[in-house]
Amino acid sequence: MEHLQGRVAAITGAGSGIGRALAIELAGHGAHLALSDIDEVGLAETVARAEGLGVKVTSARVDVADRAAVHAWADQVVADHGAVHLIVNNAGVALGATVEGMSYDDLEWLMGINFWGVVHGTKAFLPHLKAAGEGHVVNISSVFGLLGIPSQSAYNAAKFAVRGFTDALRMELEIDPCGVSATTVHPGGIKTNIARNARMDDSVTNLAENPEQARRDFEKLFMTTPEKAAKQIVAAVQKDKHRALIGPDAKVLDLVSRLPAGLVQGVLIRGARRRAGR
Repeated sequence: MEHLQGRVAAITGAGSGIGRALAIELAGHGAHLALSDIDEVGLAETVARAEGLGVKVTSARVDVADRAAVHAWADQVVADHGAVHLIVNNAGVALGATVEGMSYDDLEWLMGINFWGVVHGTKAFLPHLKAAGEGHVVNISSVFGLLGIPSQSAYNAAKFAVRGFTDALRMELEIDPCGVSATTVHPGGIKTNIARNARMDDSVTNLAENPEQARRDFEKLFMTTPEKAAKQIVAAVQKDKHRALIGPDAKVLDLVSRLPAGLVQGVLIRGARRRAGR
């Protein structure tokens, strides 16, 4: 996948953030696009921007947690474009909650999108990528797929799962070469609305004196624009990287994750206690 001109790329969560930026970046490389999101207004805006770059763009409202809907979309993409060469499983949501306070409904909601959405997209598109004779699966994990964080147990669980799932897929594709490869992407703080749109359980008030201020402070740590992230992700595909760390903070946290667990967790515990005024 060094050359993207004329290839067909499918992207979930394309209505904003990294998904939109990837659509624009890939269109700039001459790739045709199949875009999906549940946000139809945002999706329409992405389509309008991408169409101005002279490539074919199709779109569909798809809930990635719905297995049948994702498989139907994959089939429709091939019907519309004749083939598909790249699937980016990007759609994601966030949840702030302690393990004890988190509801099963919220946990299942997040896992349905952040983990099962990746599984659905991978399994739905993989046969089509193989049929095209070349292709790439890009699954978006997170720096929270490298390091556990208080109040992020659900997000951690999903993103660690994406990492393991995609690493195993990559090896399977290399064991039996078929022209298809896979990359796990670990973005650091990207300037998107994911934190602002997160579900926040009342239990997180135990971890901060002012949860809303904590959210704003967290957003200040976002270092990388979606456009820069998109360029790095596309470059990772072209270089066939096993794993892509997006942003300088991702590289730092990758190193931190290699330190002794007790040391790292101790620092996080002390920081959480300070924010809670303890």
